[in-house]
Amino acid sequence: MDTPLPLRRETLAQLPDSITVPTYTRDDLTPGIVHIGLGNFHRAHQAWYLHRLMQAGEAHDWAIIGAGVRAYDAAMRDRLAAQDYLTTLIELTPASTSAEVTGGMIDYLPIEEGNGALIAAMGAPEIRIVSLTVTEGGYYIDPVSHGFDADHADIKHDAAHPAAPRTAFGAIIAALRARRDAGLPAFTVQSCDNLQGNGAIVRQTVVGLARLSDPELADWIEANSSFPNSMVDCIVPATGPTEIALARDFGIDDAAPVSHENFRQWVIEDDFCAGRPAWEKVGATLTDDVHSYEAMKIRILNGGHQVIANVGELLGCTTIADCMADADIAAFFRKVERDGIVPYVDAVPGMAPVDYLDLIERRFANPAIKDTTRRVAFDGSSRHTGFILPIVREAVAAGGSTEALALVEALWARMCAGTREDGGVIEANDPFWDELHACALAAKTRPAAWLEQAHLYGDLAENTVFSEAFTGWLSAIWKDGSRATLRAFAT
Repeated sequence: MDTPLPLRRETLAQLPDSITVPTYTRDDLTPGIVHIGLGNFHRAHQAWYLHRLMQAGEAHDWAIIGAGVRAYDAAMRDRLAAQDYLTTLIELTPASTSAEVTGGMIDYLPIEEGNGALIAAMGAPEIRIVSLTVTEGGYYIDPVSHGFDADHADIKHDAAHPAAPRTAFGAIIAALRARRDAGLPAFTVQSCDNLQGNGAIVRQTVVGLARLSDPELADWIEANSSFPNSMVDCIVPATGPTEIALARDFGIDDAAPVSHENFRQWVIEDDFCAGRPAWEKVGATLTDDVHSYEAMKIRILNGGHQVIANVGELLGCTTIADCMADADIAAFFRKVERDGIVPYVDAVPGMAPVDYLDLIERRFANPAIKDTTRRVAFDGSSRHTGFILPIVREAVAAGGSTEALALVEALWARMCAGTREDGGVIEANDPFWDELHACALAAKTRPAAWLEQAHLYGDLAENTVFSEAFTGWLSAIWKDGSRATLRAFAT
């Protein structure tokens, strides 16, 4: 097609036959889900499962209303509203690409101070699930105790102003209060973020915040809402000019297309207080044992991302596939996973940890997926505390080796110094970059300074075996360089 068609309802029938488009009548869809934090991952993953159900003639009363609570969400809303909330999904394999248009989202709420529109939408009786993708760092968790962080400024604001909250959780509580007062049932709150025990964590945040201002409401929520745990998996790069150009190559002018790998997994605890779509009919796994699946994925995949992204930044590898194409990084990745992570992962039905590692290596090496090391390395203060340090603590408790993961942490410290090994600048890439950067520079001459960040490492600085391994690796990185240190580790 010489001139790409703008993505709209009225142009769907004119798109090339190679592109799958919605076969359901979108005017017949009614909402059942409000999703907060509507970015690329949600559209390539949870929304895709719902779209597939709708294509099969089901779940037409479960359409998605998108929502955000931050000012920057307004730009996404504007882009999606202009194209009738349709999304082009581009699947990338090493050998081919394909495209489909999904249409299970039917609205996106305006972004406004106090979140009045969001509270009203969640208070409507037809909404039975409120789902979230707000990043691993968005749940107000104390990084050391893993309890609810009631001292955060956002939480204090919402506790003092429950009718005009700043956070998604404050808005959820306000909507549940309105439903209780109107005699309506509670809805399910479903986290779709990469957190082990994400349902228990979102319960902790919602109930903990509610208890600060209305203990009786907190008790009602705890008794009537449900918070299912889940594991989500699909590699979804950020959208940029390349992805927009890919959509145009397919004949679609989409301002917000999403590219993704040819792999998805969704494992869900079947705990929904107000019903749910039949996701299992389109490939989701419903189980009472989400924990084993999520532990395998979070440790081997998400942890593995942190293993290679920091050193990838230091050595100038632009994408995760570039990292895997670098022989030194690939050997380092394999050894860290085999020695430092896989021993602390249990098998799941049909998959041993080492076989899952083989799968992850193939997925990371897919050159068609332009997943940047910068995106993967973002927010290390949440991702290392969530994905790496729990394994370190488990290894310490078991008397196992922490040598491999001490090197991973040393490479993170070196990256936070803010320069690549070729002298290039690594721009701020963490909500707490200033503090991390200062500690990283101090650790160049006194490595212990890095581990003394008690809000990240707790008492690990006092563990002689781990701290000595960390000190040795960070000293070697600064003295000999990252590549030489990787080779020394791998031999």
